[in-house]
Amino acid sequence: MESDPRKRVAIFLHGGAYDIVHQGCSIAASATAMGKEVQLFLFWWALDRFLRDGFQHPDFEGLDPALADAVEDAFEHGAPTAAALLEVARASGRCTLYACSASASLLGRRPDTIADEVDQVVGWTAILGLTSGVVDRFYL
Repeated sequence: MESDPRKRVAIFLHGGAYDIVHQGCSIAASATAMGKEVQLFLFWWALDRFLRDGFQHPDFEGLDPALADAVEDAFEHGAPTAAALLEVARASGRCTLYACSASASLLGRRPDTIADEVDQVVGWTAILGLTSGVVDRFYL
């Protein structure tokens, strides 16, 4: 990560609903396209969803059926999925993906068993140090 925290974006993904992970991955792709360094942290339900399917499968459970159909139609006609947006961000070389060690443990996953899925598994002490001074923070 570059040292100037004003050129970094920290995204804290907690929720696992598809609209939430899609928004977080959209922010990551946009920020890296602007040349910014992105720190994407996965907690709780976002981490669970990522470990299960890598954000590959859009679902819109609980939405009005007409709205769900419209959104699904958009993805069928080329709207990028959360997984595609994350891939773009990661391919830039400017996006680091972190998993919260406590969230992993609370989800019944040992941190060492998920280390290959992310760049780093970290706890809050590391997260606070990594994001110190970062102005652009998004909590989703």
